[in-house]
Amino acid sequence: MLHKNLLLTFCFLLTAFSYSQDLYIPRDIKQAYQNNTRSKDGKPGANYWQNHGVYDINVNVSPPDRKVTGSETITYKNNSPDTLNVLSYKLILNGHKPGAARQGTANNDFLTSGVSIDKYMENGVEREWIDDHDETNRTIRLAKPLMPGASIDLAIDWHYDVSIESGREGAIDSTTYFLAYFYPRVAVYDDYEGWDRMTFTGSQEFYNDFNDYTVAVTVPKNYIVWATGDLQNTDEVLQKPYADLLKKSMESDSIFNIATPEDLEKKQITAQGETNTWRWKASNITDFALALSDHYNWDAGSVVVDSTTNRRASVQAAYGDQSEDFHHMVEFGKHALNWFSNNTPGVPYPFSKSTIVRGFADMEYPMMVNDNSTPNLDFSRFVAEHEIAHTYFPFYMGINETRFGFMDEGWATALEHLISISDLGEETAIRNFQRFRVNRWINDKSMEEDLPIITPSNILSGAGLGNNEYGKAALGYLAMKDLLGDDLFEKALQGYMDRWNGKHPTPWDFFYSFNDITGENLNWFWDSWYFSHNYIDMAISNIDAKKGTVEIKNLGGMPAPFDITFTTASGEIKTVHEIPKIWQNNLKIATLKAKEFKGATSFSINGGIFMDADTSNNTWTAEKASK
Repeated sequence: MLHKNLLLTFCFLLTAFSYSQDLYIPRDIKQAYQNNTRSKDGKPGANYWQNHGVYDINVNVSPPDRKVTGSETITYKNNSPDTLNVLSYKLILNGHKPGAARQGTANNDFLTSGVSIDKYMENGVEREWIDDHDETNRTIRLAKPLMPGASIDLAIDWHYDVSIESGREGAIDSTTYFLAYFYPRVAVYDDYEGWDRMTFTGSQEFYNDFNDYTVAVTVPKNYIVWATGDLQNTDEVLQKPYADLLKKSMESDSIFNIATPEDLEKKQITAQGETNTWRWKASNITDFALALSDHYNWDAGSVVVDSTTNRRASVQAAYGDQSEDFHHMVEFGKHALNWFSNNTPGVPYPFSKSTIVRGFADMEYPMMVNDNSTPNLDFSRFVAEHEIAHTYFPFYMGINETRFGFMDEGWATALEHLISISDLGEETAIRNFQRFRVNRWINDKSMEEDLPIITPSNILSGAGLGNNEYGKAALGYLAMKDLLGDDLFEKALQGYMDRWNGKHPTPWDFFYSFNDITGENLNWFWDSWYFSHNYIDMAISNIDAKKGTVEIKNLGGMPAPFDITFTTASGEIKTVHEIPKIWQNNLKIATLKAKEFKGATSFSINGGIFMDADTSNNTWTAEKASK
């Protein structure tokens, strides 16, 4: 394509509307600015704080018995300036209970009795655990207020049954379980909302503090455990050949089949006491998940994720031998970690490991992925890459997924597209993105499709939720990349991530960080993409071939990029790319002028992934105009 600066000079029609006004800011965020916990330059404020927990968890699992028993101690520190008279807890697995609030139906294989709290203690004193009406939240009044800067020691014993139906967690088969959200946790208490008491209804995702975890998982012999964090006692739970192979995989570019069907059949992989306790540790991380099986293959390899330090990250896969695509999963995972570390976002993979487990969820967890199996290798890789991209958003960034899902799903979707261009070529990647991420928004004219992206996710469902979180948000990020150019976009994205990793950014922290780092007031763009009811629909409205001008109307209002292709007077076909800045001064109309437009016999506009809602007005020919 020709560079636009070689062809065009722009003539924008100015309007009285000013884009210098601020974005809509909800009252709780305004209060955070007043308290100086957050700043309107996008940085954490001088008074920013967040609370922290140290979790020591023990769980016992003995498949095919589905009962999980657990005990934990939590040292929870109140870093806030507030005196806490209560603690709020999350019990996500109570969403399995009959009668629990949920957005979809539930069959008998999904239903369980939920989580039973067997014992609850505060600072060594047993207290009554009082149930309330919200199944997934518990608020317990403390025996003694927790003062600013003080800590409390908590101890909880609990049990629950793994659900037969496996989704984000549950029994993948009778002796393979994926355990997520399996422990009672203290909810987030933050600087703008206070306690997170949003009810989990099954379709939203999560919001967690950055905590430290030590987790011991006791299982029968011959069971392998995979989990968030680093295995602390490899030589205790694995027999020497397999322990050595695992260690070797963490230092090599090769891929190792640590446990094959033949190995599993011999039942000599693990230590041969009645049970083994697998001990894991992870620090400054937002959650912990694990999987276990007595018949899953185990592959492992590693890849350099930080070229300046030569730091490696392990990539592992656990799967049934019949899942053909998973035989390639370590290769797919290594590629994803390498690409994301060195391209976009260009931040070295921040954890020591990524384990991809063959389940049913297509769901991400810190250092863990629970993915379905598909016969199409390209699609299987695509799904794994999307879930691994979540490493950065929300796990590195501490995003409130429940309320601001577009801040993590939108970024994972944008990253998924960028890596797909590398994997499959631009033409195929664009076609796939149009099909899977844009079509269902742009071709559905119902009012819920045009709800502003900033609408809190926890009050949405269906298409309004899905498109706002995924395709629409991703298009906004990719449009900003087009507007700024690759170098400035990368600088702004990495700057935002550097400011907010390990913290809890809001959308305004993101928007204002980009404004601050780029030195541009981008509110006109943010307002239209994320706060408006706009959609993508452009039209060629007026051509003056003698003067060399083309008028483009923005009927939908979104400041999207597009290509304009024209046939010159000499019959040559040329294409020019227009970045979203063309709409900065007037979101409704833009007039383009170029010497080579004079005498042109045809014009057409095409947005690529920025699909147009009505393409009937996207072309003009001199022949049509003369009729």
